[in-house]
Amino acid sequence: MKKNKLKLMAMLISTLFVVNLFVGCREKKYETTINFLNWGENIAEGLIEEFEEQYNIGVNQVFVDDNEAMYQELISGKTQYDVAVPGDYMVERLIAEDRLEKLDKDKIPNWTQLSEDNLNRSFDQGNVYSLPYMNGTIGIIYNKDIIKEPIDSWEAMWSPEYKDEIFVLDSQRDAIGMALKKLGYSINSTNSAELEEAKKALIEQKELGTIYGADNVKDLMISGERAIAMIWSGEGLTLADEYNNLEYIVPKEGANFWIDSLVIPKGTANKDAAEIFINFLCAKDSAYRIAEEIGYTTPNKEAMKEQPDSVKNNPGAYMPKEVMDKCEGYKYLTQDELQMYDAIWMDVKS
Repeated sequence: MKKNKLKLMAMLISTLFVVNLFVGCREKKYETTINFLNWGENIAEGLIEEFEEQYNIGVNQVFVDDNEAMYQELISGKTQYDVAVPGDYMVERLIAEDRLEKLDKDKIPNWTQLSEDNLNRSFDQGNVYSLPYMNGTIGIIYNKDIIKEPIDSWEAMWSPEYKDEIFVLDSQRDAIGMALKKLGYSINSTNSAELEEAKKALIEQKELGTIYGADNVKDLMISGERAIAMIWSGEGLTLADEYNNLEYIVPKEGANFWIDSLVIPKGTANKDAAEIFINFLCAKDSAYRIAEEIGYTTPNKEAMKEQPDSVKNNPGAYMPKEVMDKCEGYKYLTQDELQMYDAIWMDVKS
């Protein structure tokens, strides 16, 4: 399960304090230290320390909040990162800009434990530069005490019956992607007529008293202040596990299925150590513990076999083929395409 933010902040403050005091000791303790650019709350507690102990390689972890922040951190030149965890469309961009090292998979034998469904994706055919670390979806969570009929479609997010009860993630690609899927279009559409339809749909949804946000979705759903919400699968599945009145589903029209991948930024002087670290994270035990703690699904097929039936057989976690086939990863958009999305989002939010 995911740790709460207070615990995360305490951990970050503690980590910074220790790093400031003992940076000299760390350099003496480990033969090599690698810089790892990761999302917050995205690795099992104690796993980094076990790796350091086992391989005598130190890991300096730095956290970011989204793909754009990760990209800016990688290109800033302030720090040479040795391993990073960008999302699918950002992997595509980094490859296009020649910012990643090719992986030597002979040095990462645990990659063979990864599910074929997560390999050879369009953003990195053949997994030349990346290997899947974690995956998930964006879907719907709803309160069964308030909404009595089972929900299976994005259409529910536009139902007048739920006026003043709807919550949408304050994220341009996610909100527009939801509207596109509802209308039967690709989540990556750059067709101006389709995008105009999506804009109109989002404006209609907003007129139902819809609110936008991010971190507050959990509190609003737990308290019953909102009855239905768009949510990340890790948070949705965790809430559904903890509260019997909450249900997480992936809509039948499909949704964003994302893969965060392990990559090695170009220019590293520690490529061997980086590949040892990636191999460690790809191992069954590591993958199982990461998925168990943070709530997202694992691309490691051996780890998945070890998960309880309540997880393996949950269609909100591991989707049936007919839903999975309708899910899409986000593609990297050109500057002109991004401007189209920006204009739509500005109209919706204003």
